[in-house]
Amino acid sequence: MKNFALLIKTLDSTNKTTVKVQALTDYFLKANDEDKVWTIAVLSHRRPPRPVNTTLLRTWASESANIPLWLFEESYHIVGDLAETIALVIPAADQSSDKSLTTFLQEMIALKKKTDEDKKAYLYKNWEMLNYYERFVFTKLITGGFRIGVSQKLMTRALAKATEIDEDILAYKLMGNWDPNTISFQQLVLEENESDYLSKPYPFYLAYAIEGEAADLGDINDWFAEHKWDGIRSQVILRNDDLFVWSRGEELVTDKYPEFEKFVGIIPNGTVIDGEILPFPNETIGTFNDLQTRIGRKNVTPALLKKVPVILKAYDILEWEGEDIRKSPFIERREILEKLFKDVAEDSRSEATERSRNDIPLHQSETMHFNSWDELAQERDRAREMHSEGLMLKRKDSPYLVGRKKGDWWKWKVDPLTIDAVLTYAMRGHGRRSNLFTDYTFALWKDNEEGEKELVTFAKAYSGLTDAEFRKLDAWIKKNTLERFGPVRSVTPHHVFEIAFEGIALSKRHKSGIATRFPRMLRWRKDKNIHEANTLEDLKGLIPSHE
Repeated sequence: MKNFALLIKTLDSTNKTTVKVQALTDYFLKANDEDKVWTIAVLSHRRPPRPVNTTLLRTWASESANIPLWLFEESYHIVGDLAETIALVIPAADQSSDKSLTTFLQEMIALKKKTDEDKKAYLYKNWEMLNYYERFVFTKLITGGFRIGVSQKLMTRALAKATEIDEDILAYKLMGNWDPNTISFQQLVLEENESDYLSKPYPFYLAYAIEGEAADLGDINDWFAEHKWDGIRSQVILRNDDLFVWSRGEELVTDKYPEFEKFVGIIPNGTVIDGEILPFPNETIGTFNDLQTRIGRKNVTPALLKKVPVILKAYDILEWEGEDIRKSPFIERREILEKLFKDVAEDSRSEATERSRNDIPLHQSETMHFNSWDELAQERDRAREMHSEGLMLKRKDSPYLVGRKKGDWWKWKVDPLTIDAVLTYAMRGHGRRSNLFTDYTFALWKDNEEGEKELVTFAKAYSGLTDAEFRKLDAWIKKNTLERFGPVRSVTPHHVFEIAFEGIALSKRHKSGIATRFPRMLRWRKDKNIHEANTLEDLKGLIPSHE
């Protein structure tokens, strides 16, 4: 644990990529193999489940620090991080622990099934025997919220330097559903085992947003365009008559989308398709809000399958006839995908596979070619009509790379929807903004039953302002608080902000009846008073007609 805590301290104290990679490399060169596996797991979001809820953690930490709970809560609201607050309020320890990271994590896994008294005793014992940073890391692991600003890409780069294994090969090895409790470093990283690759997806290739003009990309004849679909990025794998569906977050979600079982026997083995899972109610592309009714459900009922069926909108093929074809040019991969799509669309003569095209939830994302960038811009302008977020631009000769790379794939999203709203609530931020009120709730006007205007909340946002604007608004909030609700303050309705968002849909889960996607502050409208803010009816008017 000492070495891991020192690693986290180093990573947490710098923004320099080279320093982070070197610190990780040095750690992987000297750590024992078990700790290496668990470090890879922690840094790639494979942490063990949280054994203690945060309510008990806060209560027990205040008792251990011998301070009242209200004082601990106030400290927590100021610090903004529970593990850091606990590490600060509990008296410093003169001793330290020689237990390894692996031992601590195995104890935490076993702790989940124990009584509250046993959990409390375990926490007290370890809080008192760890120094500040070890206690901080220990509590971070307990809470299950371990985020330190290190991407899996940086971790993989460091591991490649430490092992001299190609970075792309390592990225592939670390994908999938491996368990740090049962796999060794030798099995995970060093050795080749074909059976381990049956269900493995490939690392996803991600695009950058266009920074300037699309025309700056050069000759339009070098590019394909397709619509950027707003669903769940996924890979669908067919190998050995088995189906595997992976989300971009490396979650195996096969059981969430039973519609795709129809691919078995239709799509040949040795095929991996990259695409977007989209809701398809009434045989038309729905909204992300529709898809959310499927996300996170433990059981997908027949009624839900009927109400919100899904399709796979396929736009690339990464494996064909058991061969990795990612290095082939995009135009060649598309030809293979289009042939596959044609074969699936045709009626099969085999009784085992005979069914109508509409029964197979495989759709092709059309690649489009334009004669000029102006024509392409016109297609982008009709994105919402097509139920998409904009366009993807892909160089025809591009291979399928690993991670986010500049040059060959670009996303060109439509301009966001906007509405002017009134600030009504504020909450403290996190991290470096934990001492400022930076997380805001916004409202729009609505006529109540008495015919009077009232403000109805509809969205929260915490990005889009400069540091100077956040500080100025924070000072105003502290002077104009109406009520306090724990970390939240209601404020005098006074300030108007232009709120931008990517999508909008009707929603029964929101008080306003409307859900917005990725809301953020576009600008502070100091030129407007609150009575010039928009209404809920204005917001509803932005909902696409297919809603």
